[in-house]
Amino acid sequence: MIWYGGAITLNNIIVYVAYNTDKVLLGRFWGAEALGIYGRAYQLINIPTDNLNASVGLVAFPALSRMQHDPARLREYFLKGYGFFQCLVIPIAAACFLFSDDIVRVFLGPKWSAAASIFRLLSPTVLAFALVNPLAWVIFAAGHTARALKISLLIVPVVIAGYGLGLRAGPQGIALGFSIAMTLLVVPIMIWAIQDTAISFWDIGRVGMYPLLSIAAASTAAYLLHRWTNGFEPALLRLVVETGILFGAYTLVLLWVLGRKSEYATILRQAGVWPARAGSNG
Repeated sequence: MIWYGGAITLNNIIVYVAYNTDKVLLGRFWGAEALGIYGRAYQLINIPTDNLNASVGLVAFPALSRMQHDPARLREYFLKGYGFFQCLVIPIAAACFLFSDDIVRVFLGPKWSAAASIFRLLSPTVLAFALVNPLAWVIFAAGHTARALKISLLIVPVVIAGYGLGLRAGPQGIALGFSIAMTLLVVPIMIWAIQDTAISFWDIGRVGMYPLLSIAAASTAAYLLHRWTNGFEPALLRLVVETGILFGAYTLVLLWVLGRKSEYATILRQAGVWPARAGSNG
């Protein structure tokens, strides 16, 4: 138990260093103003993934821990939770990329407009973290803390190299370098995390395919209607209309065109957050 807790603590420290070196570099070489703009964009972009990962993880981790000696059930429950998590985060990632100017203007105010370009460049990290962070549920539930440490040690040099390559271009360069580094890490982390488990790379791709196809269709609809939505004022109204189109089209394609409604409803019922069917015995 001491080793398990100590390994998790060390893992958190390593990851913290990796994901905060960018601020140290910006403050040292570009000054407080550049650091302030970058920091605000960074904080805002991480709100959805941090909150959703924590909320879903509170349910997923204990359930998976109880199934660590039943690989078939662990695989089934993980893939259900992983697929549902992706269906929540992927449209948020798309909205961050497509509507960054309005998101920053609404949530941070006009004086932070310089943060919008950084926010957009950081938006791929939302998707990257959504794809890799839930894998920690399986790693820690199965007690593979040493593997988690090794993955963290892989992340550190790649991410810091991304920062270094983008440093000359300032906050935008750092943001782009971070996004590229995390994108390159997604597949290696996935393969390593599911090694020696009943979960295959194809399994992960299969459950993630539906929200990705749905958001591709919804993003196309939002892009085609951009000239019309761009005329709405103020920014809050425009953002509501833009995200309404994106999320509405996404929901329509995912739940009805691709037929995922019953599966997600079942997941919500099993989690106790969706009404049971009439006549159900539980």
